[in-house]
Formats: sequence, structure tokens, C-alpha cells
Amino acid sequence: MHRITPDRPQPLFDIAATRRIEQRALAALAPHTLMQRAGLAVARLSMALAPHARTVWLACGPGNNGGDGLEAAMHLQQWGKQPVVTWLGTEATAPADARASLQRARAAGVRFADDRPDGLGAQDLCVDALLGIGIARPPQGRMAMLLGRLADAPCPVLAVDVPTGLQADTGQIDSVSIANIDPLTGAKDHFCQKTTLTFLTLKPGLFTGHGRDAAGEIWLDDLGVADDEPPTAKLGGRPVALPRLHASHKGQHGDVAVIGGEGLAARGMGMTGAAVLAATAALQGGAGRVLLCLLDDGSAAAATPVPPELMLRRLDVLDLRQLTVVCGCGGGDAVRAALPAVLSQAPRLVLDADALNAIAADTQLQTQLRQRAARRWATVLTPHPLEAARLLGFSTAQVQADRLAAARALALQTRCTVVLKGSGTVVAAPDAVPVINPTGDGRLATAGTGDVLAGLIGARLAGGLSALEAATTAVWLHGAAADAWPQGMALTAGALARRLTP
Repeated sequence: MHRITPDRPQPLFDIAATRRIEQRALAALAPHTLMQRAGLAVARLSMALAPHARTVWLACGPGNNGGDGLEAAMHLQQWGKQPVVTWLGTEATAPADARASLQRARAAGVRFADDRPDGLGAQDLCVDALLGIGIARPPQGRMAMLLGRLADAPCPVLAVDVPTGLQADTGQIDSVSIANIDPLTGAKDHFCQKTTLTFLTLKPGLFTGHGRDAAGEIWLDDLGVADDEPPTAKLGGRPVALPRLHASHKGQHGDVAVIGGEGLAARGMGMTGAAVLAATAALQGGAGRVLLCLLDDGSAAAATPVPPELMLRRLDVLDLRQLTVVCGCGGGDAVRAALPAVLSQAPRLVLDADALNAIAADTQLQTQLRQRAARRWATVLTPHPLEAARLLGFSTAQVQADRLAAARALALQTRCTVVLKGSGTVVAAPDAVPVINPTGDGRLATAGTGDVLAGLIGARLAGGLSALEAATTAVWLHGAAADAWPQGMALTAGALARRLTP
């Protein structure tokens, strides 16, 4: 058993792959072995999380997830603790392994109750062993009631395998799930410490969508089962620092041109700051030189503070064939005129924001985008869910319902590397296993942080990385900067860009 941290890459497996691994293990092991191992792991982690617990309440469902909880209760009872079990099953219809663990719990003297025991305190523990990956429909009846009792518990909650109500493949949640705590519904007035102990494999839904909020700290126990099943996706890990020789000069670390920042005069909505943020991030991220091309009449450069290290350029003087280009940040309507040249000339390209919206509305630009793959040019798209939906012809809800599938579909449609931003950003490429990023938090939900990410990806591309490598490393570093943000200090995009490191 080990805790999952953002430093180490990890394979991820969807429900179908996990079921295949489980079935092979069940066929090879003696009956009840996996449940015994799982229950022991739950009991051990329970004691590590709440060593001073007077009471451990285990809400157990009717299937094998509930059986894991029953098995854990038996161990806790034998160790002198006071487990209380609320079991939703019936002995006549329970799976064989769950029946065996029920009998072991009864024989050990475990107390059974119809509801959460009274008097739980902050030192106690609740265990969610209701459904795991076995969810087929939203919880109803007594199960929904128990989920509510878990959600408003005054003590930490440990989820067995997957928090009940969380879709293990997608990270989506049901409306009555234990996942629906204060950050999502405002239904609670206190923070609930959450931990998930998942078995056999790490599931993608734990790390994207609502999964990160629902699961909390994640532990994995493979239950002693080794398998060579190919992963569905990967969890990103800390990137290797790019070496920089002493005997090098700025021209050897790549030139990045940032094209964007529509001026105030065009439509009364100045967005030059977005381009400046991207350019600053590219410079901080290690680019040797950064050229800033603002899409205005020249007045914005005087009105917008521009770091002196950035070199101002007009679009017509840029040799796009020699540059890594970041295009679209704050581009507004003005970026449309620049896109045909950018798409047909820049060998390394990051497309963000208004560039993506322009492409979504123009079939000729879409054709140019796909032609880049035939030339083996590196292209990274960085949409948020709405921009991805426009490119795919979906609704935003459809994109968010299965973020992995949406990122894969967009990568295949465009033949580009796609960075689908959000909680658990997904990086997908046409012929690669998608990567879910484990870093970052809600402080990134502020204007301009996406522009910072685009600039950082541009710097990594200019430094010689492939599109997929540039995207995965930049996303990890961008999120890690937020994770390390000083407590009590507001995270703004400008401050974030200045704190980036190559």
C-alpha cells in the first residue's frame, strides 16, 4: 500500500481493464483471498488515519465493496476498536465473498446498527464501503440517506476503492454522492477530510473532473496482484529538468513569438494583457528570446506595461518559419487575419483561446490545421471545456461528462496534441496514451492563468521537446507552481508567470 503523490508517474486503468485484472486474479487465487486482503488494508489504513478513534462507522453496501468493509470491521473488532456497521445487504442475495466476511464480522462480535452512531467526534472515522466501481445508477433510498450521513459526518471519511457516486472512468458524480460537499453544493459548513484507498489499479476518474475533490488523498493497494494489462491512461509525474550548458547562448534556447492581445480600439475590449502574460511565461519558462506581437494599432504597447526583456514586433516582420509561435491569447477578432499565415508557416505552434474559437468557426482554417500533421509539424491546442466543445461540435456538458474521451476525440480529429484544461487537465495526442496531470488546485481558476500555461508550453517547445512532452511537462510545472503558492498570498496570473522556472 502506498500514497499517490504528484512526483511519480503512474498507470491508470478504466473499469473494463480493472475487471479483467480482477477476474484473472480471482481465477488464480483461493476463494475470498482478494476480499480478505482488501479488508485488512482498509483496517490498517483506518488505524493510520484515526489512531485515537473511539468509534469507526462503516457504511457497507450489498455487494463486494460492502464485503470489504465487513472484513475490515472484523479486524478492527479484533484489534480492540469499536466498529459499528450499517449493512444494506441481505444474506440470501449477497455475493459469496461478502457473505463470508459478514459471518466473520458477526463471529468477531462486530456491532450492527441501522444508522450512523451518535456521538462521533473529530477523532473518529467513517468508512464509505457502499458501491465502489459497482455504481450502475444514482444511489436511492437508504443508500442515498447513508451518503448524506457520511457527507455531514464530523470526522474524516475513508472511501473504499472509489467514493460512492463517483464514476471511476470519468470523474463525474451523482447528485446525492458523498462527493457533494461544500466546494460543490454548499451543503456543508465544515471541511471533511477525505481519503480514498483504491484496489488493484488507479482509476482515471479519481484524478479528473470532480474526482480530485471527491477522493481527497489517494492510496493504492494492488492486493499483491501483478498484471501486464496495458494502461488506459497515465498519471503525470515530475518532469526532468532541462540541462543548460555553460557554453551556450540565447539563440540556442529557442525563439518564441507570442501573437495576440487585441487592442482596445478595435471593439472596446482590450486584451493585450493576455499576450503579455503568455510572453512573460515563455521568458520565465526558459525561452532564449521572446518576441511580442500585439494585434493593435501600436497604442497598446504604450498603455500596457511590457517587461523590457520582451521584444516588440509587428506581424509582418516576423519570420514565422524560424519561430515557435504562441497564438491566440487575448486575440479577439483580430487573430483571424493572422491565422492563415501562422498555420501554414510556423513549424512549432501553440494555439489558445481566440485562435481556437476562430478555427472552430472556419472550415478552411480547420483544413490548414490538419495539414500540419502531414508536415510533421508540432501543434498543441490548449482549450478549456467550452473551446473544446466548439471544436468538437459538442456541448460543454458532453465534454465534461467524459474528459478523457473528449480530449482523445479532439486529438484524433485535429491530429494535434490537445491540452484539455480543468481539474485534472488531460493531455492527449493521436497515437499516445493520454496523460492526466496531478498538479494544480482551485487557485488557478482566475483570469490569465491559461495564457501563462500557453506561454510555458511555447518555451518547452522552443527548447526542443516534442509537442506531447512540452505539453505534459508545462502542465505539470504550471500546476506545481500553484500547489507551492504561499498561504495567504493571492495567486494572480502575473505573479504566477513571474514565479515559473525552466
